[in-house]
Order: sequence, then structure tokens, then C-alpha cells
Amino acid sequence: MSIRIEAWGDYACFSRPEMKTERVSYDVMTPSAARGLIESIYWHPGLRYSIDKIFVLNPIKFTNIRRNEVKSTLLASSALASAKAGTSIALYTPENIQQRAAMLLQDVHYVIEAHFDLTDKAAPGDNPGKFQDILRRRLNRGQFYSMPYFGCREFAAHFREWPGGDIPALSLTQDLGFMLYDMDYCNPQDIRPKFFRAKLEHGVLDCRNCEVHT
Repeated sequence: MSIRIEAWGDYACFSRPEMKTERVSYDVMTPSAARGLIESIYWHPGLRYSIDKIFVLNPIKFTNIRRNEVKSTLLASSALASAKAGTSIALYTPENIQQRAAMLLQDVHYVIEAHFDLTDKAAPGDNPGKFQDILRRRLNRGQFYSMPYFGCREFAAHFREWPGGDIPALSLTQDLGFMLYDMDYCNPQDIRPKFFRAKLEHGVLDCRNCEVHT
């Protein structure tokens, strides 16, 4: 079953993994970010989303900002140990703030074309039509499990089901180089990134049948 979802927002940051010190966004939304956006609207263990195409509707524009980020995190293991010991655990933000520059995308607008397949965790009564109806209802009502965002949680994404008709994709063809496709979770002890050679053809990033490298 396939679906088309329109998503737009003021800012986006699909961080390039090779840029470690400062955040630099890819030119276009990555397939993994598109999948994450759909899963934030409707997720079920009985289905698996696959991104087919990403249509870019607005011109690609970058802007630079400086952001306050927290350099430390609270580990779940530390919280559990503190709970068992009856002690408190805290993260003092003023001591852990660091400023980082970021090159973001501005005024983004996409249409995500995706399909889903049933997994072995689907119940006997589950079927593609049922899941498609649920997803469409949630899109029409603006419902979500967690706020959809473009790369970073502070860059919220507005969304709706594409109303139909031709998609006015950007008239741009450009080689985007190697882009993150997704993460390989086959071995939980050795999670690896997967990359593919991305190319924008007349404003469309075609993710089907791409050659993936790990």
C-alpha cells in the first residue's frame, strides 16, 4: 500500500555524519528522516515503511545559526543505579551548555511517497487496507504519537495527506553525493549506517532500487 504525505516547515537539519564539530545539513531530506516522520504519525510493529520518492517543492536555501546544546547526557543505567541506591541524579544545564554553529535548510517543503509491508508481528486480523485507513485518518486529523520534525526536534514539521494531482516539484537536477540511507539494525551489537549515491532528478529524489553501501 502506498501513500503520499506533504510536509513543510520553517527549518530543517538533516545532519551529515562526516561533519562532527558543527552541524551541516544535507541539501535534501534523507530517506531515514522521511521514514521517521511517518512513524511519528503512525507506528505499528506489524508494518514496515519504505520510502520510494521525496519530491522537493521549495528552492534549496541554507542559513547559519548558533545553537545552545547540552554536551552531556543522563544514561538510563545511571538513573537506574541511582534509583536503586535511593540517591538523586541531575544534569546541571548551565555547566553543560556549549554553543555550536549549524548550517540549516530554510523554508522546506516536501512530498514523501512511501509504501509499507506487513511484518511477522502483524496480528491475524491485520491487513494493508486497515493500516492505510488508520494512517489516512490520522493525517486528516493532524494526529501523531510524537511531534514530527525535520532532523532536530526543535524544527517541527507540519503535515497532511497530499490532496492529489500533479506534484509541482522543483525544476532542479543535481548530484547530492553519498547520503545516509538508513541504519542497519540486523546486529544490535554492531549497528552500522547505510549510504547511497543520491541524485535529484527534476526535483525528485528516487530512493527505489538504489545501491546501498555499508
